[in-house]
Amino acid sequence: MSYNIVLIEPEIPNNTGNIGRLSLATGSTLHLVKPFGFELNDTRVKRAGLDYWQHVELKIYESTEAFFSVHKNKSMAFFSSHGTRDYWDIPFKDEMFLIFGKESVGLPKDLISKHETDLYKIPIHSPHIRSINLANAVGVVVYEGLRQAAMKC
Repeated sequence: MSYNIVLIEPEIPNNTGNIGRLSLATGSTLHLVKPFGFELNDTRVKRAGLDYWQHVELKIYESTEAFFSVHKNKSMAFFSSHGTRDYWDIPFKDEMFLIFGKESVGLPKDLISKHETDLYKIPIHSPHIRSINLANAVGVVVYEGLRQAAMKC
């Protein structure tokens, strides 16, 4: 089982580097949608991804519209603190696209409203924080998908 991890307009190079490393570790493809808050050759991206970055299966898109025009009929799950269902309720499928928003504001409001039926959240049990780190969120979701796939075998 492998997934497609999609970062819409990522802002923090260390998160993207860590997610690239996670993508490689899980056999997932990393899709990055511009604009970025950094340059891909930023040393912080490479440091977080270590020497693995060159092996990551990476796809880059010039815009959100470009990404969705290529993958419009694919199985997708979107992640937001505005989701009403928990991530463990996702009907994970092989090659599914897992869509995450930028660190500062999450997914654009139009994507949230357009994909309400495929919108999930990671529960947060403290009123003192709004969200968890993007790299942690991606790790939680991808490994839950792998766990569910292993349970089916």
